[in-house]
Amino acid sequence: MKILYGMQRPDEGEIRVNGSPVAFHTPADAIAAGIGMVHQHFMLADNLTVLENVVLGSEPRRAGIALDIAAARKKIKEISDAYGLGVRPDVPVEELGVGDRQRVEILKVLYRGARILILDEPTAVLVPHEVEELFDNLRGLVREGLTILFISHKLDEVLRVADEITVIRRGTTVATVNPKDVTSRKLAELMVGSELPSPETRESTVTDVVALSVRDLTVRTADGRPVVENVSFDIRKGEVLGIAGVEGNGQAELVEAIMGMRPCEVGTLTLGGVDISRWSTLKRRAGGIGYIPEDRHRHGLLLESPLWENRILGHQTRRPNVKGPWIDRAGARADTRRIVEEYDVRTPGIDVDAAALSGGNQQKLIVGREMSGDPVLLIASHPTRGVDVGAQAAIWDHLRTARAAGLAVLLISADLDELIGLSDTLKVILRGRIVADVDPANVTPEQLGSAMTGAGEGV
Repeated sequence: MKILYGMQRPDEGEIRVNGSPVAFHTPADAIAAGIGMVHQHFMLADNLTVLENVVLGSEPRRAGIALDIAAARKKIKEISDAYGLGVRPDVPVEELGVGDRQRVEILKVLYRGARILILDEPTAVLVPHEVEELFDNLRGLVREGLTILFISHKLDEVLRVADEITVIRRGTTVATVNPKDVTSRKLAELMVGSELPSPETRESTVTDVVALSVRDLTVRTADGRPVVENVSFDIRKGEVLGIAGVEGNGQAELVEAIMGMRPCEVGTLTLGGVDISRWSTLKRRAGGIGYIPEDRHRHGLLLESPLWENRILGHQTRRPNVKGPWIDRAGARADTRRIVEEYDVRTPGIDVDAAALSGGNQQKLIVGREMSGDPVLLIASHPTRGVDVGAQAAIWDHLRTARAAGLAVLLISADLDELIGLSDTLKVILRGRIVADVDPANVTPEQLGSAMTGAGEGV
């Protein structure tokens, strides 16, 4: 897709648009040819507003000089209304959740007049009813003559929305099929050579020992608005506590407060019986909290650094990464090789930059890093977002194994099947408050999605 969007040059082969061969040197060439791409990891400037991000590089001018803000706002509103995107043009992007950012990216592509849309994992952050709305929008675009390349690892969604499916394994096309002729199981076999994995965890390993206790936690924005309000829960050793919520309902702020990245107005945090409310993030990490962030590129990796340096991140005060006051390169390199082997990180070597790895292999490296050092608590925020079914199954297995060994896990995910399958206890967060306790053994994704939107809080 990067080649099709002009970000990389092909070594061989040919691209044809509307029957004519084309050669793209930059994304601007692809845009000029009517191709737009919404990346799995968004390409937005946090410090600019939605409007400024949308028009960036394609600014409407008044009298050929001044930026025509009124014309831009009008066009953005027309596109947003036409496709039901609900985009607010004057909000800074840094205030938006992941779901809103995705809609901004789609609008940005449509603003430039794209007739071929590449959507990379567009449903990764959406709950079921939002997925249906997106699919309705995509079908409307197709009816208007647009072509859509829909990249997803959610095989049931591919079967529902696609007119034709091409399966790629390790960079090679292995099949092109009609959705009516295949099942999810068959697609999974084509993709990874095995059955479709399931997140289901059957046996309980929950103990009576509380690993993390959160009491009356409240987090406010700079203007005093509560984004997390009076949240309380316990996570026991051997337990996975799932938090279900539509993006932007306080789960990100809750995680940041537990990690010490965001100040709490009130509330107490106790880890293994010790009050850590005033501890720094580094001290909490050293105290046994592992962290898989929701956005691996922004918060989990240094993309232009080698794998062994990324192994050290967040663990720079502990062996095998240090010896006395100094970084222990040999120890860090040796342990990185262990992680690569144990977690099946597919890479030519540990000196390769993290940017060279696929999303699934980047995620497996992060999971391996955070599982190292025997953490007491693991905060797993969207641990399988944007990874293929093979990497997804491997990450689930590692979580289940660590849980069985007594690890306490706080799981945040937009994948409702994952939440239901992995969680021992499941809570719903809405507008910063815990509004429901749900039994993972009896709830359906549709019921859970309803509770998340406030339509079924009594589930």
